[in-house]
Amino acid sequence: MVNKVTPTNTVDWYIKWIASGFVLLAVVCRSVEEIPNNFDLYFSFIGTLGWAYVGFLWHDRAIMILNGILLFFLTTGILRLWL
Repeated sequence: MVNKVTPTNTVDWYIKWIASGFVLLAVVCRSVEEIPNNFDLYFSFIGTLGWAYVGFLWHDRAIMILNGILLFFLTTGILRLWL
């Protein structure tokens, strides 16, 4: 039996799983043509924001940088929809 290294039932554990769910939901929206593009952007934004926060909690620069850049692009995409 393998011992788990990652603690469970902590704040970061819940955030990472909820954020992962939003990212998967965004991919589903992206793959179904009948769903408008804005749902993909919104769900991606929420999931990416959650993962950026997890990276901050874990002090993981790679996760923070990746998701920070993704947040910038998703924000510009959302602003383009609104304007």
